[in-house]
Amino acid sequence: MAEKTTTYRTKQGRLILDCFIKNKGRHMTIDDICSYLKENGTPVGTTTVYRQVQKLSDEGIVTKYSVDQESGACYQYSGEDCKMHFHLKCVKCSELFHASCNYIDSIESHIFEHHGFQVDNSKTVFYGVCQSCLRKDKKLSVK
Repeated sequence: MAEKTTTYRTKQGRLILDCFIKNKGRHMTIDDICSYLKENGTPVGTTTVYRQVQKLSDEGIVTKYSVDQESGACYQYSGEDCKMHFHLKCVKCSELFHASCNYIDSIESHIFEHHGFQVDNSKTVFYGVCQSCLRKDKKLSVK
């Protein structure tokens, strides 16, 4: 039986995996990955990036997040120190933030214990305006 081919055995696959490892904790789009590789002098074609990232996702090395129907998917390295968490999406700048705190975790526990429903927190997103955009809005409204 042939050994399972892992994504990072190609040069491009290794570059993409290294990109995720160096940016662990950060959500990255395909465009982010392509830009990162280009800026580091190792450009990889967009089609290859899509294919390799899909393989990494299938293997559980990265986690795919589909935030909404309008935005493209984003991905994050699923290293040993990555735990599942909820997300906050800014409707102004489109930034996606991790929301890891005991209070939100208690809401997830409450929903399971009292409503018999297991929340998929990788697909749960709270929409609003981030602190940075709120500050910018305050500066704009002061003028």
